[in-house]
Amino acid sequence: MNPHLICKSYRALSTAFALALCAAPLAYSQKLPLTLNHGDTSFVKDAAEGGMDEVKLGQLAQTNAMNQRVKMFGQRMVDDHTKLGNELQAVASRKNITVPTDITAKQKASYKILSNKTGAEFDKAYISDMVKDHEEDVAAFQREANSGADDDVKAFASKALPTLQEHLKMAQDIARELGVSVK
Repeated sequence: MNPHLICKSYRALSTAFALALCAAPLAYSQKLPLTLNHGDTSFVKDAAEGGMDEVKLGQLAQTNAMNQRVKMFGQRMVDDHTKLGNELQAVASRKNITVPTDITAKQKASYKILSNKTGAEFDKAYISDMVKDHEEDVAAFQREANSGADDDVKAFASKALPTLQEHLKMAQDIARELGVSVK
């Protein structure tokens, strides 16, 4: 075989190999999920915990509430926050975030207190909590939708915001009906 041809083949092969080595990290890095900043990660984790709390409390309303509107509101919390939780989990998975699988210790303590109440006492305490929680939720989701860094997390917050605003209005209306003072 011609030595000149062999040398050209080695050079071509070496060049191709070098190009492949340079391109591999670029191709690999495009497949890795980007890590989120602390604010977006905290929002996702807080939203997951808050959603799980709304579901648990909504289930509790099914058994402990006396007022039919409170029971219906509780069921709506279960339905809507389960759906939002599933959507949030999909975003978290794409962003490589592990979301909590349970509510916080503070939420557990609040649940325990509420679970010891029934009837009208439960109705008022639950709705009062729902007004407060949804005021905080609307503010947090609005903040994330306006100034979050990650487009997918911002889109989730924007999409969920009208549902949370509707929940807040519903809770405020029921609170007024029950004689619970709201802002």
